[in-house]
Amino acid sequence: MASNDTSASPVMNEHIAAFLKEQSVISIATSVNDEPYCASCYYAFEPTENLLVFKSDSDTKHIENALKNNLVAGTILPDKIVKAKVKGVQFNGKFMKAEGSIGSKAKETYLKKFPVAGLFRGDIWVIEITRVKFTDNTLVFGKKLLWER
Repeated sequence: MASNDTSASPVMNEHIAAFLKEQSVISIATSVNDEPYCASCYYAFEPTENLLVFKSDSDTKHIENALKNNLVAGTILPDKIVKAKVKGVQFNGKFMKAEGSIGSKAKETYLKKFPVAGLFRGDIWVIEITRVKFTDNTLVFGKKLLWER
């Protein structure tokens, strides 16, 4: 039987935050005019603002879509999958360009994790996480942790 813990708080559950910090690839789903699209990007987690930070060119389909409809969703799986230890995140969030003080913090977080990314073109973007469902069968089989902003 699945066990669910729900938290609505600005402070994210430590298990969820640790998982987000450890991983590297995000799948982002967008939708414009009832046409879904998804893309995978390298990301970094900025824990003080609960942001998923990534770099991408503004002329890509996922960025063009997210600029038209900033409500996005996605998934994050472990960088190394162990089939007997199911873990993963499903999330919802608000997409935006990294600007101002949050943008500076986001860029610093991203380049600290991926320093070579500074050599390539592209802009820094963020997803302000609004909801997370974290499945972690290493805690308890069927364990789901839910967090909402």
